[in-house]
Formats: sequence, C-alpha cells, structure tokens
Amino acid sequence: MLTEYRKEEIEDWYDQHSKSILTFILLMVKDYQQAEDLTHDTFVKAYLYYESFKNHSSEKTWLFSIAHNLTVDFLRKRRPSVFFKEFFHSQKDHNLLPEEFIKIKENSYELYQALGEIKDTYRKVIVLRKIKGFSIEDTAKILGWSESKVKSTLFRAIPALKKQLIKEGFFNEEPIRKY
Repeated sequence: MLTEYRKEEIEDWYDQHSKSILTFILLMVKDYQQAEDLTHDTFVKAYLYYESFKNHSSEKTWLFSIAHNLTVDFLRKRRPSVFFKEFFHSQKDHNLLPEEFIKIKENSYELYQALGEIKDTYRKVIVLRKIKGFSIEDTAKILGWSESKVKSTLFRAIPALKKQLIKEGFFNEEPIRKY
C-alpha cells in the first residue's frame, strides 16, 4: 500500500517537475539524451529514497537537489573523456538537435548559448534563481551552499552573463549619458 502511494506521488511529481528538471540538467550537460537519462535517474532515486524526504523543503527543491547531485557526479566522471574528445576534435558542432531547443522561461536561444559559456557555478545559480525562480534558501539547499554564497555568486554571475551576451553581440552596451 505504501509503495503504491509512493509510486503515485512520484508520478505526480514527475508530471509537475520533469520538464523543469530536464531544462536545468540540459543547461549543465549540454547533451539532450544525457539530460533525459539524468532526469529519469532523478525520479528513480527519489522513489528509492522516498523515506529520506522529510518535508524540510518542497518536493521541487528536494528533486532539484537530487538532479544537481546526479549531474555533478556525471560531470566529474566524464571530465577526462571530454577533455580528450575536445582536444582531438577542436572543431565543435554547434548545430543543436531540435529536441535541444527546450523552451527556457524567456524562450531565448541566445540566453541558452551565453549560459553555456559562463562558469558552471554562475550558470547553476542563474538558472535556479532567475529562470527556475527558487528562493535563496532553496537554491542554497539544492546546491549545498550557504545562503550568503548563493547571494554573492549571483551578484557576480549576472554581470558575467551580461558581459557574455555583449561579447556574443546579443546586447549593445551603450554608455549611460548624463545630461
């Protein structure tokens, strides 16, 4: 009976949060198939460790925390192979699959591109706070950071993103004129 309830609840959570989690993971791994796999793994892990969810935060925060940890583990394991792949294939294919054009909050391909070019910590905090709308407290829980680290990282991340968007020609930086 309990496992049936757990299954139904996880299915409801999947319906509510899977697209959002997929987008979050995709922004970190930049591979749609891998993002789908990690999203699936997130919900499998939520099912397996359901008893550890103590309602200290929302289920969304808990799920994003699981997704973040799985993605970080995946990226750690992948780093050496990615280095050699990029070293030997210096020409990247920048053409994205149609599925990869996931709708970000503002439906902005330019934002997606610029986020891919800034530091990983900056990208995570911008996605969680500004795109996904998590509070500072929930963002800190998801990332395992202090609230002050979230605030200071976001403070540095926004100008870095703006600089990247300017560099890529998506904004024109006009000096402020005093009259």
